[in-house]
Amino acid sequence: MKASDLIVKALENEGVEYVFGIPGEENLDFLNSLRGSKIKLILNRHEQAAGFMAATYGRLTGKPGVCLSTLGPGATNLVTPAAYAQLGAMPMIMITGQKPIKKSKQGRFQILNVVDMMRPITKMTRQIVNGNNIASLVREAFRLAMEERPGAVHLELPEDVAAEEAPDTVFEPNTIRRPNPETKSIKKAVKMIEKAKRPLLLIGAGANRKRTSKALLDFIEKTGIYFFNTQMGKGVVDERHAQYLGTAALSDHDYLHCAIARADLIVNIGHDVIEKPPFFMEQGGKKVIHVNFFAAQVDEVYFPQLNVIGDIAYSIKEIGKQIQVQSDWDFEYYARIKKEVDHHIATNSDNSKFPLIPQFLVSAVRKALPEDGILTLDNGVYKIWFARNFPAYHPNTILLDNALATMGAGFPSAMAAKMVYPDKAVVSICGDGGFLMNSQEMETAVRLGIDLVIIVLNDSAYGMIKWKQAALKFEAFGLDYGNPDFVKYAESYGAIGHQVDCPENFSKTLAQCIHAKGVHLIDVPVDYSENHKVLNEELYAKTCIL
Repeated sequence: MKASDLIVKALENEGVEYVFGIPGEENLDFLNSLRGSKIKLILNRHEQAAGFMAATYGRLTGKPGVCLSTLGPGATNLVTPAAYAQLGAMPMIMITGQKPIKKSKQGRFQILNVVDMMRPITKMTRQIVNGNNIASLVREAFRLAMEERPGAVHLELPEDVAAEEAPDTVFEPNTIRRPNPETKSIKKAVKMIEKAKRPLLLIGAGANRKRTSKALLDFIEKTGIYFFNTQMGKGVVDERHAQYLGTAALSDHDYLHCAIARADLIVNIGHDVIEKPPFFMEQGGKKVIHVNFFAAQVDEVYFPQLNVIGDIAYSIKEIGKQIQVQSDWDFEYYARIKKEVDHHIATNSDNSKFPLIPQFLVSAVRKALPEDGILTLDNGVYKIWFARNFPAYHPNTILLDNALATMGAGFPSAMAAKMVYPDKAVVSICGDGGFLMNSQEMETAVRLGIDLVIIVLNDSAYGMIKWKQAALKFEAFGLDYGNPDFVKYAESYGAIGHQVDCPENFSKTLAQCIHAKGVHLIDVPVDYSENHKVLNEELYAKTCIL
């Protein structure tokens, strides 16, 4: 059979549903093979958006999302999504085209060494040089992409190889069970927790990748130990829980960090140093138990005293079975901090100022979104507000990027989330800067008949950098710009645009759009003066209760 037919057959064999991307002339054999396949081609308007969609598909399903580009500029446009998937531990396969490698009359036109370019930001990058290698390479690509820690894999399919004859054979996928942790490490973890006076639980992104919610909830219910999470660990345990202390949206100087400072032991479930640090360790300070699929990557702010390596859910389940609740555990301080955290988050949540302030915005979105609705965030200062103030009720219902933290990913992520969960409400929060980086995908969403809501936070500036600029006491400079009329812009793509002119109008419009058909864009003027006031001045000036 033709090599391009074989690679499509191998993708089908792996259970691939979609290929996201933009084909080029070097992909035409593959495209023709895909034409007769049950795999659906999702034609995007930019390769970057295709990569973000594939990565998000992988994040939500645990199966690699697949994206496609041509050579040269098409492949370079996948570099950011590759880094996004690699740092964010999202399984993804990239397939790029290339000129013929055995005989070509086009010189060096569009030729880049894409394989070497992808090497630092993937788990594997290979050029397919012979049709005989396709079956094994595809199987290995999927194995590596899914294996902990998940990430990006790249395959380059040259034009002449795609047209070759290849053996009609594929390798069957097989399930690899994650190993259970060593018994001695479980027993040592139990002893460390029992010996501690103020143990505290941290839930990170790794716990969100695998279904660990029940094991963690059972552990918390049995022990009464309080917990907090990283930004990418939100929702693993329902954040309405009485022992929930908050999300570490900042590395220090938040109310939550008063509790972290008082803890003598942190049990760290599924967090690694790729994500922005939720706290800083110091020599001679609190002890940390690292519970994850892989050993801790040690650096100057993270050097745990114990590694419990293996399946996370099993580790927590076994620790929970063996642990004995201790009468001298002291959680009274955590209970007091929780009251402070809850009070601070509630402050100004009903403030009817216009343009909208972040506290009101977050509260209004939470009230409007169903419990199992999915919220995707692009990158900007509003991400900190949503991480701190927005309670997630279920795993993977708030999708944000706290690893690469790239702009432009929020809207494509929402599209992929809606494709994975067509019956769930999906809302994407984007700053005006980040949204315009991939706003052309509105055409894709409309063409595909995707129902979702995009909230564009309009301050006509790069607000995150302005906040940092103010924190460093620099003069405001170089970060303001103009915007299109977002309502007309949405309508030009066949979407429905809405302009917000007061807080009541925002809440009503959002509620209506969530339950409506079609792509809805809501243009929301925002007032970011609270950024400096609260995040720079108020939090830095606070004193932890004694």
